[in-house]
Amino acid sequence: MLARQEAAAGPVPRARIGAIDALRGLVMLLMLVDHVREFFYLHAQVSDPVNLAATPPGLFLTRATSHLCAPVFLLLTGLSASLYGQKHGSRAATSAFLLKRGLFLIALEVTLVNLAWTRSLLPPVLYLQVIWAIGLSMVALAVLLWLPRPALIGVALAIMLGHNALDGIVLSPDQPGYALWAILHQRGMIPLPWGAARTSYPVLPWLGVIAGGYALGPLYAPGSDPALRRRRLVALGFASLTAFLILRGLNGYGDPHPWQAGKDGVTDALSFINLTKYPPSADFLLATLGPGLLLLALFERLPERHRRWLTVFGGAPLFFYLLHLWALRLIYDGLAVLDRAGPSGRVEAGAPFQIWLIAAVFALALYPACLWMARLKRRGRWRGLSYL
Repeated sequence: MLARQEAAAGPVPRARIGAIDALRGLVMLLMLVDHVREFFYLHAQVSDPVNLAATPPGLFLTRATSHLCAPVFLLLTGLSASLYGQKHGSRAATSAFLLKRGLFLIALEVTLVNLAWTRSLLPPVLYLQVIWAIGLSMVALAVLLWLPRPALIGVALAIMLGHNALDGIVLSPDQPGYALWAILHQRGMIPLPWGAARTSYPVLPWLGVIAGGYALGPLYAPGSDPALRRRRLVALGFASLTAFLILRGLNGYGDPHPWQAGKDGVTDALSFINLTKYPPSADFLLATLGPGLLLLALFERLPERHRRWLTVFGGAPLFFYLLHLWALRLIYDGLAVLDRAGPSGRVEAGAPFQIWLIAAVFALALYPACLWMARLKRRGRWRGLSYL
């Protein structure tokens, strides 16, 4: 009888969860720092894995802070999908939303996002990066969410921790299945009629992350105990970090590039955290999702006024992503046109700390527009705004 009454009651209305928006806002700002590096520090690009012999510690750490971005954002995407289902009362509605939004993000990656990076709608190399990976992950989650929760958790853990067992499978472009494998696990170039597509973000590990985020949804069910939720988030966070320390310390399975003892303790520490991101290794995911879960618990304890500025950026993430990317492109090109580029013909930051200063200026400049969009979304007058 009670179940029938709850079903008849329909979707459960609920407000946005400030801690989730705050954590999403934090990783969006760290992403801004990394994209400033991409535009203004092109003379000292960071390879994958980071070459510690050629990369100063300041630049290495600047790059390393952005490692939180994709794993935490994918985890929160899965969690938000679960909350969407709780609000709308139907897995079918959630699956349909994920499918439509995922396809929308894929289309966005190959148009507006690539145009911002390459200045061309048909560039010689079409980069399939994080928005593409998020879109494909959402499409996959539209199917995976129909699994029973224990099975979904099992699939998520098996993918996140087990995919490195597939590292030995390397296909050449002339072999059957190469394009699919390049999309799933092996970075590569897929031929296109006018050039090639670069699978910068192989998607298989991200499927595990988004599924794991979706499995966290019951912690936020209406009527759940916030204190119990925080304890479980903290326990999961420390378990993730402990597993990382053990796996990385054994220096065997977990990352394709073992860490190596260097000439001093600093070099050893940097080598220890120098983890593979493309695709993200098991060590990489454990080392980044652990702090993400701890921060999610911490932000829930913070008073709303202390996290308000982060929730503004996290409340309209796609809007902020497109806005900051195009702002960087237009201002960078504008400075070059004004003949302020250096001898290399590029506009360059002179030191890593300047990357952070430029990012801070951009964040302050974009804040009013993000605040306007976040408020517009809360009014809910146009359903299409949920995509931003």
